[in-house]
Amino acid sequence: MKLLILAANGQIARIVEDRILNENEFKDVDLTLGLRNSSRLSNLAGNSRVKVIETDLENAESVNKAVVGQDMVFVAVVDHDDDNKMTKNIINAMKKNNVDRVIFTNVLGIYNEVPGEFGRWNQAQVSSSEQAAIESDKLLSDSGLKYTTLRLPWLNDRDEIKYVVTTKDEQYNGVSGSRQSVADVVLHIVKDSNYGANDSLGMADSDTQGLDRPVY
Repeated sequence: MKLLILAANGQIARIVEDRILNENEFKDVDLTLGLRNSSRLSNLAGNSRVKVIETDLENAESVNKAVVGQDMVFVAVVDHDDDNKMTKNIINAMKKNNVDRVIFTNVLGIYNEVPGEFGRWNQAQVSSSEQAAIESDKLLSDSGLKYTTLRLPWLNDRDEIKYVVTTKDEQYNGVSGSRQSVADVVLHIVKDSNYGANDSLGMADSDTQGLDRPVY
């Protein structure tokens, strides 16, 4: 299976890459890693299962070149741009190249699904770019692609993998979660492309449910 990771130098992306290259259950997964500055992943360039390329997500031709020949795409960055050019470029490139499966990072709160004082605080934090995030999710749901939107919690660098998943129609459970946990959800989809298909998944540590602020 050929997996393209875009914005491949992000912290969650790096966790996904490391696990794919070091865990036996992913031994048949080959990676194409797209990022603006390929030298940032030069340590992986010598791996026979890795291709590192420079990709500008705002450039349609650059995205199209990255998507050619892939089976699945993981976008490890949130589209905060008012014109949603990144989301549109990725959708168009996937359709052009008959690549159907995409995992796309987003933020929590885009459905008013986060309750209480934390929900109000979160809304205030993301308000400046929330409409772009909402539109990115809508573009995916209308695209006809087999998509999963990931609504990330407020992240921490704890080593534990501990989370509960909520779907599009459910109230978000928790306020914070580890980057390791988000990466684990991505890898669940890599293993089973039907997991979370045509849905939007939230994931957080349920022990943080009811807190007013993130846990770092």
